[in-house]
Amino acid sequence: MSHRELIRDLYVASYQRLVLQLYPVTGELGDAQDVVQEAFVKLLASPTQASALDNPEAWLRTVAVNLARTRRRRRNSMRRLIGRADARTMDVPGASPDHVALMTAMRTLPSGQRDAIALHYLADLPITEVADLLKVSVGTVKSRLSRGRTALAQLLGETAEDLKPEPVRVSTWRSADHV
Repeated sequence: MSHRELIRDLYVASYQRLVLQLYPVTGELGDAQDVVQEAFVKLLASPTQASALDNPEAWLRTVAVNLARTRRRRRNSMRRLIGRADARTMDVPGASPDHVALMTAMRTLPSGQRDAIALHYLADLPITEVADLLKVSVGTVKSRLSRGRTALAQLLGETAEDLKPEPVRVSTWRSADHV
């Protein structure tokens, strides 16, 4: 199998899952799609790297999270410069009202809490991997998860215990539009 075929198969198997994992991190579906696409472009820039990676999806996720963080920093800098807040609303086709409410509430969390919650609960990563990915200690991740759940509970009118979901399992998705 050629390197390009390996990357194509990885794209088909991982694209949707990665977008869903990055969506809460970015707060915008389009941004999540963009950073995942950019991560794949980086992999395509050196296709031999794909076969050398132990876990190419984890590598793509790390690249996409780093791209999302860079975009967030740039966007925040721009907002400070022009002195206005982003008032966009979320419009995600096919998303349930509960999912939209959760994503809207997550957008209000500090980025550290939002990233930890998205990566641990929605991307189903263990706390140690979240800590490595975010370059913080395990204790910091646990603290961010706890504080994030408490904040979300207040925003959504739930108790913090109600917001300890089972990890979400995302099935693979195939579409001719994304190959």
